[in-house]
Amino acid sequence: MNAEVLEGFPFELSLEEALRKLRIDKERAEKLGASEVFRKAVSLVRPKALFGHACLSRHKSDRVKVEGVEFTSRILAKNLEEVERVFPYIITIGDALEKEAHSSEGIAKGLLLETLGDLALGSSLEYVENHLSGRFGLGTLSNMGPGQLDWPIAEQRQLFSILGEVRGKIGVTLTDSLLMVPRKSISGIIFPTDVTFTSCQLCERKNCPSRKAPYDTDLARKYIQDGATDHSRLG
Repeated sequence: MNAEVLEGFPFELSLEEALRKLRIDKERAEKLGASEVFRKAVSLVRPKALFGHACLSRHKSDRVKVEGVEFTSRILAKNLEEVERVFPYIITIGDALEKEAHSSEGIAKGLLLETLGDLALGSSLEYVENHLSGRFGLGTLSNMGPGQLDWPIAEQRQLFSILGEVRGKIGVTLTDSLLMVPRKSISGIIFPTDVTFTSCQLCERKNCPSRKAPYDTDLARKYIQDGATDHSRLG
């Protein structure tokens, strides 16, 4: 599979959204110098994406095979039942922002930078999905990554392997403990779908700052009834 690189693409970043997530009011934001922190964050975000275009070569109830590499997940297999092609990806915003957050004076500034980095990473994923949708004439897209729900984080290695020399192309490496470096990086498989899916819909974890959608009891029940997973593994 030939993997392609996107870099320097636009992203959207909202100071108001970051302050809302951190529950920082206007008065505290002014004392913190939030506007200056925001401008600094924007200057440090350097988005890059690596993606491939692949067909599923094998499909079973609890696993799928992409480019000869097998991934084990009943939920992923369920999501890809009617899918013919998928887009493995790795996206990063680089390490400049996280270095700034680590060296910043004060916990609040560091947290604000970290939150802005998370938002920039989410916006970068949205850009890549829109790029793929337009380029390949796709409709609604969803994605899922190793470590989410019943997809083992250990299969991060397989995902990296099918995308080739990830470090040389976008500067992302995988540690022995399966963490990506830079930390502000995400990976997974993007796939077309008739109904928008996000792992958050099947996750019961409460008070998650990264939640994108509420837990969906009816959807979780559907996956269970279809044999997609055990209820105890959804959280």
